Amino acid sequence: MELKLIEETEDSIKIGLINADTTLIMPIVEELSTYKDVKVVRFIEEHPELTMPAIYVKMYKGNARDTVIKAALSLSDYYSTISQ
Repeated sequence: MELKLIEETEDSIKIGLINADTTLIMPIVEELSTYKDVKVVRFIEEHPELTMPAIYVKMYKGNARDTVIKAALSLSDYYSTISQ
């Protein structure tokens, strides 16, 4: 999966997902939804052949990019502790 910055403002970010798999996306969306400073988090998937799926994050306060990175690192730490 590749990420593409679509739009970034002072309090929001929209990240395009190339070759995305919802198995990877939904945990990030769920993690972000637990953060108190996140106002809105959405997975946007309009038409799979015409538009790129994306994650949109809008903050009450704080930096959206830093918050997405924090969520990704948190999930990485969590899944690295799981053994088979």
